[in-house]
Amino acid sequence: MAHIVVLGAGLGGAIMAYELKDKIRSEDRITVVTKDPKYHFVPSNPWIAVGWRARDEITVDLAPTMAKKGINFIATAAEKLLPAENRIQLVDGQSVSYDYLVIATGPELAFDEIEGLGPHGGFTQSICHIDHAEQAREVYERLLKNPGPVIIGAAQGASCFGPAYEFLFILETALRKARIRDRVPMTFVTPEPYIGHLGLDGVGDTKSLLESEMRAKHIKWMTSTRMKRVEDGHMIVEEIAEDGSVKAEKDLPFAFSMMLPAFRGIKPVSGIEGLSNPRGFTIVDKHQQSPAFPNIFAVGVCVAIPPMGPTPVPCGVPKTGFMIESMVTATAHNIGNLLRGQAPDRVGTWNAVCLADFGDGGVAFVAQPQIPPRNVNWSSSGKWVHLAKIGFEKYFLRKLKAGTSEPFYESLALKALGIDKLKETTTG
Repeated sequence: MAHIVVLGAGLGGAIMAYELKDKIRSEDRITVVTKDPKYHFVPSNPWIAVGWRARDEITVDLAPTMAKKGINFIATAAEKLLPAENRIQLVDGQSVSYDYLVIATGPELAFDEIEGLGPHGGFTQSICHIDHAEQAREVYERLLKNPGPVIIGAAQGASCFGPAYEFLFILETALRKARIRDRVPMTFVTPEPYIGHLGLDGVGDTKSLLESEMRAKHIKWMTSTRMKRVEDGHMIVEEIAEDGSVKAEKDLPFAFSMMLPAFRGIKPVSGIEGLSNPRGFTIVDKHQQSPAFPNIFAVGVCVAIPPMGPTPVPCGVPKTGFMIESMVTATAHNIGNLLRGQAPDRVGTWNAVCLADFGDGGVAFVAQPQIPPRNVNWSSSGKWVHLAKIGFEKYFLRKLKAGTSEPFYESLALKALGIDKLKETTTG
């Protein structure tokens, strides 16, 4: 009998447990360890921040679902991973031993790397967590009463740019519906070398699509921009030239700002020689397996992926839902192999399928694989993306509550709709 522990229960961890259940032997057992007993659908956080969703609409109580699947569930945060001892020390003093471990913790949000950044003691908002999104909504409500400049974007080192663009346009739509858009100048500030880079050197025509949307909606932008510090109502930024020199320093006033931070690995799994890189992300091979600790695997945002290439301001590589799903499927298969005395042989596809909602329209892109050069490099825009995003939210939460191991993104984007039919299906 083997004990497999999944550390984390976000997108990667929850579906990891479900898929593992179908791959292990009858005598094996699974335990999920996570700090939060409830899953919240992170892609809906921009809607939370403008009042289009409420918390209970996008959350799932995981314990009952895990119990139905015969999966042990511990809602206690990890304090320290001890890989040499094959165990995890929890903050309440518990110790959980394992034969195999899957790290699916997601990231730690590095707000502290920039003075004044973030919702906890800083002056900017976030949509990375539902608690942050609810706090952002309170500030948004004040903006409605006292309109002023808005700054949306991402800090240097950020790797998740899609939600920044999403929130930018969702907020713009919400302000138009509130009839105050004419009193709210909007600026997008990003470390990307060009609009639509996304940490992926663009996908299809994302540069032109996103620039066109910004021009049409009177949104200014600043690229290759580094945040220096944030003060109450002011953001000090530096525009960086291609050679790394500072072209200009600017003081940008704002009444509301949402800036995505850089990510790093969480402390319990960071600083372990051979397991994590200097940023705390877990090092894995093509089978999602740690080269230093063969009984440890990792999936999701916590996985170490090198950047696409040098840029004037550092940009990370995103781990999209479809990419994470492929990591999960490969890992479940490979652990199943090891339990039966076979070698890991499954490799994740690392494709990207993204629906970026803009409130009343949106941009979609497909990158296969996510890292170029690609076999498929496609992007498109239209109202159908907004409708597809709403449908996907409902689909995903229904499947999560049901505890299905069916690959969510694959079944939606490839089986249920098909990439070529995605647009016509959601508009028909």
